[in-house]
Amino acid sequence: MGCLLSTPDAAVGARRRPRNIGEIVVFVPGLRIPRPLDFAQPLGDGISKSLVERLSALRTHRGGSTLTDLQQALEDYLPVLLGLVENVDMRFLFFVAAQSLLITFPFLICGLEQIFLFVMFSVSEETTMPDSRYEVLSVLHLMAVLLLSQANLLLLPNKSTGGYQNTSLEAGYLDFAVQKVLPQLPLELRNDLPLDLTEGVLKSLCLQALGQGVEIQLGMAIDSIKATLAVKRRLACEMVKYWHQAHEYIKDLPLANGWGEKHKLFVQWKHIEAKAAAYYLHGLILEEGNTSAGITAAALQAAEEYLKESKKACEAFHTALPSSRNPPLWGASKYLTEKIPNDTPSKKINSDSQRHELIKQVAPALPDFALSLKPDEYQLPSMDPSWNQV
Repeated sequence: MGCLLSTPDAAVGARRRPRNIGEIVVFVPGLRIPRPLDFAQPLGDGISKSLVERLSALRTHRGGSTLTDLQQALEDYLPVLLGLVENVDMRFLFFVAAQSLLITFPFLICGLEQIFLFVMFSVSEETTMPDSRYEVLSVLHLMAVLLLSQANLLLLPNKSTGGYQNTSLEAGYLDFAVQKVLPQLPLELRNDLPLDLTEGVLKSLCLQALGQGVEIQLGMAIDSIKATLAVKRRLACEMVKYWHQAHEYIKDLPLANGWGEKHKLFVQWKHIEAKAAAYYLHGLILEEGNTSAGITAAALQAAEEYLKESKKACEAFHTALPSSRNPPLWGASKYLTEKIPNDTPSKKINSDSQRHELIKQVAPALPDFALSLKPDEYQLPSMDPSWNQV
């Protein structure tokens, strides 16, 4: 119908794809950047000139050079953008925009939220949609991605200033986008969304944020003399569930471009690494109890095999384009890399079970704990009061 343009080859054009994206603790699957949009022509004299200028300026305002500045710019833009969504008035559309739009775009007779062509581009594609709710979805996605980028910088060991713990905030943005914004989009537009804004990818990214939040908690528990082995095991088992669900949402999606495929590899790597942690801590608890030596050995041997597999998955992720580097190990990853090889050699299971897949098959089931970390509850800000004067 002409409602969407997605031209990956043409859109990328001369834009340079990054070949190396530095050290990665938290993977961020690319940014979606808005193209400039002139709000004046479709709105005409229907609203004040100052509001039109403010919309245009806020949409492309970069706010400064830091991620915090960019985040603030988006937070400033969102309340004004919501005026396009909430002020849906057919009379306004007919009397303000009919002459210029209905001849060329008859399919836009839907309300004020659909009289603009919102354009976002990434390194892999450029997408245009005539719906301001798509713009809200893109803004929420970008706010979450910026927080994930900030988390990555703060979690690098050589740059950390006390760590980063609020990973449930970006999860809140993404959860709200899935629960409240996506269902409002017309079905034909929802089916044509770029893959990084589809429900599966958004849910996977949300679970990734929660999974890495639990990973931080596990690292803190490992460093605490007050945290019991049972607490550490519970966190590790929860981590496995978060990463498993994240993997389930994206494993079958056709994420063929470099960023999408790299995202899949990251989730796969972290899922395997979480299993290594869970089986190791579970094995230690079994060893303390009255469990048979064979079952204990099976759990610890599974931990060792998953650790080996996670190292291969880590290498596959970092070598995939755009390439990245693994920072010095820290937290739970460093602890497991040091402890698992030292604690398993004397607990090998029988030689007939040494093959990798068989070792995983004979490992005892992990305890099933309810997930404790949830996305922060997010609500859209109030519409900018300047719209009340329209």
